[in-house]
Amino acid sequence: MVGAGTNKTQTNIAGGPAVILVRPQLAVNIGMCARAMANFGLDDLRLVNPREGWPRTGALRKGANAAAAGAVHLLEGAKLYDSLEEAVADLNFVWATTARERGQGKRVEAPEVAMRETQAGVVTGAKHGILFGPERTGLDSDEVALADAIITFPVNPAYASLNLAQAVLLTGYEWFRAAHGSAMPFATPERSHPATREMIVSFFAYFESKLEEGGFFRPASKRPSMQRNLRNMFHRMQLTEQDVRTLWGAIVRIAEGPRLEAKTRRRQKQKQEEAETGQEGESALGKPGDE
Repeated sequence: MVGAGTNKTQTNIAGGPAVILVRPQLAVNIGMCARAMANFGLDDLRLVNPREGWPRTGALRKGANAAAAGAVHLLEGAKLYDSLEEAVADLNFVWATTARERGQGKRVEAPEVAMRETQAGVVTGAKHGILFGPERTGLDSDEVALADAIITFPVNPAYASLNLAQAVLLTGYEWFRAAHGSAMPFATPERSHPATREMIVSFFAYFESKLEEGGFFRPASKRPSMQRNLRNMFHRMQLTEQDVRTLWGAIVRIAEGPRLEAKTRRRQKQKQEEAETGQEGESALGKPGDE
């Protein structure tokens, strides 16, 4: 759901390497890249000769803003450059993303390795940037030549092409892991206490007695192995106290339900008959004051 994870009450994480989009073709893709950057705390967006110009107006601007899904501030703060040389002039280290071997003798790393190295550099004050080429062709060889090293993505070799925003997202994810760790944003909901062995064994005894009544353990020679299979199945679930109570209640209802319902009906019928008998007695005696 668009924007479902946006929470303005939380502190916004920012910083990290610059994301440099070289000759991006579509405004909507720039918007999606901004969204990917915001997901992982990147805030330095640089645009080199976008095909549709920048900043956009009218429908193109609306499309980019909609694709950014709450990261419009990154679009509004994007820096525009006429050349790649200008865009990387202030950087100390530059990565180029490419799916092809370029024969330039540059070191090639997967994104997780590259972002660990980037994080180590950024904490010392070094400025790093990552180049992403145009959607249709990627970076050309001269653009790759301006980089210190290459990032490539381990993907299906028969289909190695990534959408521009996907490439930014994958790199941003690895940056966030390197810079902020892999802690989950929210914890597993607290469960009730694990069931004790005594609770579980008592449940097994009741459950198996009802299965016995229903003729489940047949032939009798297979009963031990069938019991073990059932018990192992429940043990794998790591049952909590609440789990055992729920299972026990469900089995009681299945096993005792018809009998309990019949008993309830008899009790209700008895009460109804007693009430009717009482009314008949009052009628026979007459009302107080009658002669």
